[in-house]
Amino acid sequence: MEKGRLEAFTDGVMAIIITIMVLELKPPHEANWHALAAEWPVFLAYALSFVYVGIYWNNHHHMLHSVERVNGRVMWANLFFLFWLSLFPFTTAWLSEVEPVPASVPTAAYGIVLLMTALSWVPLSRSLIAVNGGRDSRLARAIGGPWGDWKATVSPILYATGIAFAFFMPIVSCILYAAVAALWFIPDRRIEKQNDMTSP
Repeated sequence: MEKGRLEAFTDGVMAIIITIMVLELKPPHEANWHALAAEWPVFLAYALSFVYVGIYWNNHHHMLHSVERVNGRVMWANLFFLFWLSLFPFTTAWLSEVEPVPASVPTAAYGIVLLMTALSWVPLSRSLIAVNGGRDSRLARAIGGPWGDWKATVSPILYATGIAFAFFMPIVSCILYAAVAALWFIPDRRIEKQNDMTSP
């Protein structure tokens, strides 16, 4: 089964997610810089979610570039990943609704979506490995162990910690969520290196 259609569909969904998020940015009611500056929590929430979508888009592109085939299992795993990613606009808008300090439940909900999106990446990558040669595939060699590198192990722990903190110190949760994004902001070169090594 060709991977091109899966990649095009995923790119389209991610583009729609970003479009919905930016449409949630409402202009200030007053025409001055003070009114614009007062919207900084909304912009920060949007910027954080935009970075996350960008990170996933970048890694998804590199992951699919390292494989040749997809099957039904991969397609369902990809849909499961996109389901959680598609909740970014909703949780981002809810997180930024209470200003200037985020509220507990929206902050926890945002963290849950971040956590589930990260966890949904595991069955997607594992199913891609299975249909493209198993342990000997380029993707398997690039990712390494069952959970990938240390960032892939630490990130869910930081998300879970952020969810717990949301109920008594939501601002700490937001810092933890931003910290995970910062960890992944630099593109993962492992897959690119494997692709370069095997290119003709």
